[in-house]
Amino acid sequence: MRTDHRTPRARRATNAVLTAPVAVFGTIALALTAAPAHAAPPERANQSPATLSKAPAQPAGIRAFEVAMTSAPTSYTVVSGDTISAIASRHGLRTVDVLALNGLSWSSVIYPGQVLLLSAAAAPAPAPAAPAGGYTVVAGDTISGIASRHGVTTHAVLAANGLAMSSIIYPGQTLVIPGAAAAASPAPPAPAPAPAPAPAAGYVVQAGDTISGIASRHGVSTQAVLAANGLVAASIIYPGQTLSIPAASAAPAGVSVPGLDAEQIENARLIIQVGRELGVPDRGIAIALGTAMQESWIRNLDWGDRDSLGLFQQRPSAGWGTPEEIRDRVRSIKVFYGGASDPNGDRTRGLLDVAGWQDLSFADAAQAVQISAYPDRYTAWEQPAYAWLAALG
Repeated sequence: MRTDHRTPRARRATNAVLTAPVAVFGTIALALTAAPAHAAPPERANQSPATLSKAPAQPAGIRAFEVAMTSAPTSYTVVSGDTISAIASRHGLRTVDVLALNGLSWSSVIYPGQVLLLSAAAAPAPAPAAPAGGYTVVAGDTISGIASRHGVTTHAVLAANGLAMSSIIYPGQTLVIPGAAAAASPAPPAPAPAPAPAPAAGYVVQAGDTISGIASRHGVSTQAVLAANGLVAASIIYPGQTLSIPAASAAPAGVSVPGLDAEQIENARLIIQVGRELGVPDRGIAIALGTAMQESWIRNLDWGDRDSLGLFQQRPSAGWGTPEEIRDRVRSIKVFYGGASDPNGDRTRGLLDVAGWQDLSFADAAQAVQISAYPDRYTAWEQPAYAWLAALG
């Protein structure tokens, strides 16, 4: 017989394990072999309704997800603080899908009250052609550009649609064009005819020409040249192209803008013209106008705080250029806008170089370029800047 040399305590422990209830080991085995929570037993499809009713209920998390997917809205109305990515995430969608459904790009700006589609099923049927007196906004449109093409003032379009200077328009939106309905006829409205050829009033584009430069040489406004040729601010001209030059008398003369004198109006026009040539959105041009007013009263100053100079009070000591370069109005405006056409390259940061500048407040966007000791002061010029842009741009 084999002798058991274990102590009494060891023998008792072994006996306790050997006599443990079968239910304990059965529970352990069940835990080790249970199917994943999301897997349904194969035979369940053939069970009777009575049997199914006794089956364990789905986990609450899965039920909530299925309910959310079946009850998700097909559209969503934007509220203050929303972003496209947050809206997409909230409804279990990809940001890129929400952008595509609504004809938006990654740089698009959304605003409170705007309705976004969250499902292709919510997309409205193709709208009928805009009625006489109506215009459907397309990508790249601005209110001032639409007004100019229809021969009405920006203020008239704003008033007819209950908009303000700071209002944002978006592709697909239909705007009422005041005065256009009276000229309607049963036939679809034809595009405005091009100006009749006039050799004496034509100009052949040369290499290096810009629309604003051509307009300036002929004593007319940039907007007048654009309108005469059916162009927009973003249009590209090329050597050999012939442009119609409207008569100088057709250009606005003696324009009076509340709050600005002749020198300020001239400088404001230049800020707008350079912005148009660079393809800067209206909001960016308004920020430039407001910044120039705060910094120099829109005057090309030869003095300022320490070594600050020019329209935007740029400082040679901070790398913005030599005093002569800063006092060059066109160059200083391009430097403020920045981007690919910045004469300073990467040496300074302009508005277009600020990531997400279009989502910043008016004052914050200006401050991102200027780094002023008084950043809140730009706010006071937001509404006046949009008024100046509407009157001069």
